[in-house]
Amino acid sequence: MPHCDTRYFGRLEYSETAVVEFPEGLPGFPLEKRFVLVEPATHHPLVFLQSLTSDALCFLAVPVQCVVPGYRLSLSAEELALLGLSPEAEPRIGRDVLCLAIVFVGEDGSVTANLLAPVVIHLATRRALQCVPADPVYPLRYPMAAPEAAPCS
Repeated sequence: MPHCDTRYFGRLEYSETAVVEFPEGLPGFPLEKRFVLVEPATHHPLVFLQSLTSDALCFLAVPVQCVVPGYRLSLSAEELALLGLSPEAEPRIGRDVLCLAIVFVGEDGSVTANLLAPVVIHLATRRALQCVPADPVYPLRYPMAAPEAAPCS
């Protein structure tokens, strides 16, 4: 089984099916193209995007519907093509794509989610991108509810 050494998880064994490919990298990290999704049951619904290139690079994320039930995803034709999705149908969160909001923890302890630029993963191909819509509806820093009030199961 493949493995990588990480700062936060130590030696991490992973399945190739857990690898996510970002063909264009991430904004600010253009060379970071391969990540593994780490989903410890003890931290549900949090998801960690651990770089397979840089042991210290790990993003904390949460499914967008845990922050805003009914979140509406807007992808351009170019983004759909990059993910390998049909331009004919709008992808469904949870069925066609996994849509994650990167979580920020402020120095004051505040916790916000980046709903402006979600990470979108095509579940069938494991191709991913961080999309920034041309006409944003959601904010960069959306305050997250207390864990006991979180709508995700």
